[in-house]
Amino acid sequence: MSGNGRSVEGSIALVTGAASGMGAATARIFGELGARVAVTDRAQDAAETVAAEIRTAGGDARAWALDVGDPAAIVRVVNDVAAHFGGLDILVNNAGIAGFLAIDNDGYEDLWDRLLAINLTAHQRTVRAALPHLRKSDAPRIVNIASTEALGATAMDSAYAASKAGVTGLTRALSVELGKEGITVNCICPGPIETPMTAFAPAEDKLTYARRRTSLRRYGLPEEVGHMTVSLCLPAASYITGAVIPVDGGLMARNA
Repeated sequence: MSGNGRSVEGSIALVTGAASGMGAATARIFGELGARVAVTDRAQDAAETVAAEIRTAGGDARAWALDVGDPAAIVRVVNDVAAHFGGLDILVNNAGIAGFLAIDNDGYEDLWDRLLAINLTAHQRTVRAALPHLRKSDAPRIVNIASTEALGATAMDSAYAASKAGVTGLTRALSVELGKEGITVNCICPGPIETPMTAFAPAEDKLTYARRRTSLRRYGLPEEVGHMTVSLCLPAASYITGAVIPVDGGLMARNA
């Protein structure tokens, strides 16, 4: 293990869903640490803002518009990123959506299809598009973002929970399949995090929930997920693969 095993400087990282929340925090941390960052998101203007912030801070970043629900767009953007930066070392599958409905709701089938397409199918498509480039890297890393809902579900979130549980299964299977090539594949399961996806809940309700359910008695910050993501992409993390890691303030450790 070389002396720079704690550095991602010079690595090329592609982050999906990077215009806000955990994705934006992850992209910024990569940039701060000297990685070259592809900031991708369906919201191109917001992605451009994140990329500009990274460049203003002295980093190297460019934004791409990417709707991960579009298979052709995934292939095009991944190849454009690799062509622009000269390769690809790190893929962070962060893009995702939420949705809650009872299973007997008339809209359930549509929600199921949408959640599986964005939260799971898009992950494997992005991995497939990235593989030819990752295979040329000296330290290839894939990190998939799931949720603690994959580990312990909430009422009326069966479609969402199934999509996220699928991400953990995909992660483990790909870690076995790609391990012989030195490509590590890991998964992070964020718990209650302060993101746009959780912004709908009143602050008082979130505080009550955090005190009741988490050991640290608070919601997490996007940066706390981002730092774990980056840690799994370090050269020093070369023997970690197939891991499913909760970043949840102790949520899953509690049974009462």
